[in-house]
Amino acid sequence: MAGDIDLNAFGATHQGLVRENNQDQFLIAQLSKSMRVSATSMSFDQRLYGQPEGEVLLVADGMGGHAAGEKASSLAIETMVRRLLDSIHAGLPADDSDDTVFRKNLEELLKDAHSRILVESAHHADQRGMGTTLTMAYVIWPRLYVAHAGDSRCYLIRDGQAQPLTTDHTLARQMVDAGGLKPEDEAKSKWSNVLWNVLGGRVNGDLIAEVHRFDLKPGDAIVLCSDGLHRYVDADQLATIVNESESPEVACQRLIQIALDAGGEDNVTVIVSSPLRDDPSKSTWIDAYDTSVPDGGKSTASLGTADADGFSSGEVDSDDGPDPLADTMIE
Repeated sequence: MAGDIDLNAFGATHQGLVRENNQDQFLIAQLSKSMRVSATSMSFDQRLYGQPEGEVLLVADGMGGHAAGEKASSLAIETMVRRLLDSIHAGLPADDSDDTVFRKNLEELLKDAHSRILVESAHHADQRGMGTTLTMAYVIWPRLYVAHAGDSRCYLIRDGQAQPLTTDHTLARQMVDAGGLKPEDEAKSKWSNVLWNVLGGRVNGDLIAEVHRFDLKPGDAIVLCSDGLHRYVDADQLATIVNESESPEVACQRLIQIALDAGGEDNVTVIVSSPLRDDPSKSTWIDAYDTSVPDGGKSTASLGTADADGFSSGEVDSDDGPDPLADTMIE
């Protein structure tokens, strides 16, 4: 599956070369208000849409036996989508004032998805313990909000560099932060795929939803990916590929191919978005917007759409406390 080829955002997912199924999910969507016309004397369509108001990018990396991981990642994205539809921009101030309420709402979105997975897991024996990462980029130009749990990542590509905007919720990352593991050894550590914070899973306690805000500039690009990509592609390589690729689609394909060439041991998923890449006055989502007034004096506007084919896509001292794996998930 892949994203829309005509837009400045593209996503792809690949099963990889080792796993029996693909437990990753992704979504690229625009947010806009709409009106359903039930009756009118006018020549309106049944549903009218306002101008796009935002862009949502989601990546989820499921985990669990059989198809449970795929179910968990699907539930997470489905829940997020339904909640976003019901509360578009809820709590978001129109100006650049305090957005504390909006950030809190984003935290609640992740926690709702977490709760739904736990409920589903409790009712189906074959899905007990299923869990998923979830990373969301929510763009309302020029603001970027990132909501995150797990070890999928969101990067900001700016001025030739890739800046990670999320933290890996793994034991390896905790060890690096505590000084017990060198940063250069993190990716290859046996603790790098042991997660302490995911949606669902066997983790005790409440989900910790990481939420941040960033300000975008023209020319920025956003990358979301699962660990099946970032374990093989470092930040410098990521920035180079995104900047040198002629489109988000080409960047996605090149990045996934690197992961496959390196062994493809996990599912691989990536989204590349370049909001307002060329023209700061042009929305990411309006590919062919015509505001001219043709003969007859009626203003028209067209939104280009298209279909696309893509990929199917240290030591831990246990003497001072409880078993470090007791409340973790292993991917």
